[in-house]
Amino acid sequence: MMLAAFPARLAYGMVGLDIYFKVHDDTHSIALAGLAAGVNGVVGSLSTGLRAAAIDRMGLKIPLRVFVPGYAIALASLSACHGASLLIIFAAILGFTAPPINLAVRPMWRTAVPEDQYRTAIAIDTASMNLGVVLGPALATTLALSGHPASGLIVTACLILIGGIALSSLQFTKEWRAEKRESGGQTLLNTPGFRLLIAEGVLIGFGSGTYQIGIPAISSLQHQPRFAGLAFGTTAALSIFGSLIAGALGRHISPVKGFRIIYLFWFITTIPFAFVNTGWSLLLVLSLFGFIGGAEQVFYLEQLEVIRPFGSGAAAIGWLWTTEGTFAALGQSSGGFISQHFGPHYCFAITTLMFGTGFILIMAGQRWLQPFDRSHAAA
Repeated sequence: MMLAAFPARLAYGMVGLDIYFKVHDDTHSIALAGLAAGVNGVVGSLSTGLRAAAIDRMGLKIPLRVFVPGYAIALASLSACHGASLLIIFAAILGFTAPPINLAVRPMWRTAVPEDQYRTAIAIDTASMNLGVVLGPALATTLALSGHPASGLIVTACLILIGGIALSSLQFTKEWRAEKRESGGQTLLNTPGFRLLIAEGVLIGFGSGTYQIGIPAISSLQHQPRFAGLAFGTTAALSIFGSLIAGALGRHISPVKGFRIIYLFWFITTIPFAFVNTGWSLLLVLSLFGFIGGAEQVFYLEQLEVIRPFGSGAAAIGWLWTTEGTFAALGQSSGGFISQHFGPHYCFAITTLMFGTGFILIMAGQRWLQPFDRSHAAA
């Protein structure tokens, strides 16, 4: 499944910069290019929950067969479009029609591997996702700076088709059936633990957004624009190792306990952000942040799996990604204003405040998570 889905995950890592470079090449406006990329991200985040709900209702075959070719056609159409208004409209269409590749893969692991291998599978799958985050922007930038700037969109369309077709052609995908929700069973929003994660997602999303703007802002203000790419690449690369280490941890550590402990260290790694500048010190802090964040992702996803109601495998992660992505976009918008008028270190301070508040919220809501804090020791 990971090999089949990886081309599409690589495309996900490319599409934001593909849109940015296409609009910038066409309009010669950084503001419009950023607006188009932002519109794509916001619409994509807002519609993630709807695509996840479609998987839980219809299974995988229909959503993949509809969204994959539709997305590829929209990418090819964008490469041929001109004019700011039309480009921004197509950027929004791309956000709404993004194929649910990651949403499709996540719920399948529960039945694809034995219970004692689930954490390892999630860890490797998370590493695969993060690898796409590392390689995608590099490939998009290389293609954009070549003699054919629009080639990035075409390559992205091809990768989406390859990954979508490969995933939908797997026998396991064809046979997979979504969990059937029991009549009168508990819903997501009636689950206290899930509501807690939604509230925490608001904080983490906004804090991540200010951090994502703070890095390029401090790089530009200190006349080291290339540092931003190095910083994000280092963070993403270390997150891959962090997720793999988390997957190797013994089953005696429950997902709820592991998430709680790692969350504390994840918050602590954000504290130095507000006191360091571009250079080796910030890279060291970002390395720790990425490494621990990669491990945190694994326990977070495993915790969600034991908290969510039966029949909501895709919808649970979909609505959480909708929440985090939407508030990350708001954080990015706020971070741009804050960086320009007060300085990027204030963005980092907000990141620390949001992560710290998120940790306090998780600790305060332990009574809703404690029933799931079961041991995973091997029999």
